[in-house]
Amino acid sequence: MRKPRPTGRSHRKQMSRQEGREKCVLNSSQAKPCSPNGLVRQQEKVVLLASVSPYHLFKDTAEVTAFRGSLLSWYDREKRDLPWRRRAESEVDLDRRAYAVWVSEIMLQQTQVATVIDYYTRWMQKWPTLQDLASASLEEVNQLWAGLGYYSRGRRLQEGARKVVEELGGHMPRTAETLQQLLPGVGRYTAGAIASIAFGQATGIVDGNVVRVLCRVRAIGADPSSTLVSQQLWSLAQLLVDPARPGDFNQAAMELGATVCTPQRPLCSQCPVQSLCRACQRVEQEQLSASQNLPHSLDVEECASNTGQCQLCPSPTKPWDRTLGVANFPRKASRRPPREEYSATCVLEQPGALGGSRFLLVQRPSSGLLAGLWEFPSVTTQPSGQCQRKVLLQELQSWAGPLPATRLQHLGEVIHAFSHIKLTYQVYGLALEGQTPVITTPPGARWLTREEFHTAAVSTAMKKVFRVYEGQQPGTHKGSKRSRVSIPSCRKKPSPGQQVLDRFFRPHAPTDAPSLKSA
Repeated sequence: MRKPRPTGRSHRKQMSRQEGREKCVLNSSQAKPCSPNGLVRQQEKVVLLASVSPYHLFKDTAEVTAFRGSLLSWYDREKRDLPWRRRAESEVDLDRRAYAVWVSEIMLQQTQVATVIDYYTRWMQKWPTLQDLASASLEEVNQLWAGLGYYSRGRRLQEGARKVVEELGGHMPRTAETLQQLLPGVGRYTAGAIASIAFGQATGIVDGNVVRVLCRVRAIGADPSSTLVSQQLWSLAQLLVDPARPGDFNQAAMELGATVCTPQRPLCSQCPVQSLCRACQRVEQEQLSASQNLPHSLDVEECASNTGQCQLCPSPTKPWDRTLGVANFPRKASRRPPREEYSATCVLEQPGALGGSRFLLVQRPSSGLLAGLWEFPSVTTQPSGQCQRKVLLQELQSWAGPLPATRLQHLGEVIHAFSHIKLTYQVYGLALEGQTPVITTPPGARWLTREEFHTAAVSTAMKKVFRVYEGQQPGTHKGSKRSRVSIPSCRKKPSPGQQVLDRFFRPHAPTDAPSLKSA
């Protein structure tokens, strides 16, 4: 079954739509230590391009220097011990160091750090160099990536490794510009991260965490996904990056957003740059006005957003919310609800086959959603579910030959959310007991044991489907509650009152009475 391709490029949180789309106001190739005059010229350029108040900028080099120093000192004390950081700090070979950073940055796109650690460790153990990854098969890459989501990331990472080995002499490009230009799947953010951390290029980066930090520090309340606001954020990031420690500075900004300046309930009292934060100043001003029962009035250093001329201030349609505090910045645009898709899928089992029970899996197309992964035979259906049994049976027979239609049983449903798709699977099961074993299969299909299934390149959604099937079989474990599965029941649960009556009229069995099984 062909499923729709995701509509957005995967990237770290909300900046995925911006990666590689627009050019920075201050190009990263211009990343040099800022002189006082250079700093003024950069800020004048920002103001000229966006026609915004200087309130949203840093006023002088002293303020920029204070921001850098406070953030880096905090990072040196508080940074988390992560495997990719240890590799970047200890690896002396520049190509291997850049590769280690590259793998971590690709894995961290749209994925939490806690989830990535184990995948990263296994990946680097299996393919410690670009050459090792380039020589691997796509099947091996998909198999290790299984469960991490956004599977095109692994495929593009391997494509990039092969290009470095086959076309670039095994050497990684050394600048953010050439990294983005030459490597597939490497956009503006990833290129900047590799260049600054691995090669020491003074180029700023912007991911979802940095967006949040910058928007709060400079009270930017407009939609950060808009082109104009994105340009301003990249300009600020370039202005702030420490030329002496660019990689550490960029990681510190991301670390601050991930651990302190969080989306909800930020730990402002622990923030190293709280004294420079416009959002905190705004909260204090609002609290003072509320305590004195006074209407809010503009401070002399506050942007006059009510003029309607500043394009970085919150929209007049989104007034200040006192319950949010600093989380008023940034105000995100409303997300579109995910597109709903429907599918019917069947776990086809050969019980007692040679080597144990085996299950039929087929490979998805080489492009699109979940490209190249393995799944149970599936068909696209309509919400009404009309004719889905007939269509699904035809799909099964195209892979496995004639099948007993009467044994096809509906077991439940699985709802799985992809980036922009909510996919509902109607789960069926069919066991070929007493049937002649299916020995040969057409290309793109194979029979796997339970053990092979759990280590194969299958998606999380298929593992949920298999849990539904397992939960319906005698002697197997029930599906996890976290699987978001629904299993139909043929018997309605009795009401509390009916349960009381049932217990009252049920014959009493003495505790010492022999059971039927032991008789």
